[in-house]
Amino acid sequence: MKDIVEYTDYRKFIQDYYDERKRSSAFTWRDFAHAAGFSSAVFLKYVCEGKKNLSIGAAGSVANAMGLAGFESTYFVLMVSYAHAKGDKAKRAAFEERCALARAHRVHVLGNEEFDYFKSWKNPVLRELAPHMPGAKPLDMAHACKQKISAAEVSETLDFLVKMDLLQKDKDGNYRQTDKSVSMGPVDAVPVAARDMQRQMGEFAVKALDLPLSERDMSGLTLGLTRRAYERIKKELANCRRRIVAIATEDDETEQVYRLNLQLFPMSERLEKKKGF
Repeated sequence: MKDIVEYTDYRKFIQDYYDERKRSSAFTWRDFAHAAGFSSAVFLKYVCEGKKNLSIGAAGSVANAMGLAGFESTYFVLMVSYAHAKGDKAKRAAFEERCALARAHRVHVLGNEEFDYFKSWKNPVLRELAPHMPGAKPLDMAHACKQKISAAEVSETLDFLVKMDLLQKDKDGNYRQTDKSVSMGPVDAVPVAARDMQRQMGEFAVKALDLPLSERDMSGLTLGLTRRAYERIKKELANCRRRIVAIATEDDETEQVYRLNLQLFPMSERLEKKKGF
């Protein structure tokens, strides 16, 4: 399913969401309507077919039912507002607000030449840190990092981020992000460099176990899965990551840089089914 900012028609977005859920589960229009708080089992189906309209007041409930959060929820409500705005002035206002939100939360998708970004933890951490430390010297930024890094390494990293157009530097020497977030593209196309990044961050996560509980949140599950369940969980994790990015990028300020690791991996060999069991 495409990112929400690629949609302009809320009916099309709802239909695509339903179709994707339907492909991987026994999801029904009744389930969807119930989650959104509608008594009619086919109301949202009729909305997608153009037979009913979704009110602005109910748009938030439908957004919650689809798991939208942060700016994605706001964007969905704006699509509904635009569709049902009365008069040119109201329609233009909703359109411009929706477009501004889409531009502000654009995701930078890295190309092959930019995969060096994922070779070191320094790149994503300083990309998040530098814009929120105006006037800071490289040594100040080095001291702000939990992991050991020199002022020279900070300078080298910042130069790389500017060269890759992941940060922009103004005449006063302050930095700003060119995009709200960075993506390596489809998960199935994760490069070796990104595996290096994941390995580094995994090691940092082990060390973070010593931090106070008020500063970290870690938990895990051990599950017996079929291949079908595994594929469904992978999709759920992808949707979860998308919602988390939407929440994180909703605020323009940063108080602290965090890393979130989501890991799902086998703890046994694949079991062969035996006849008679």
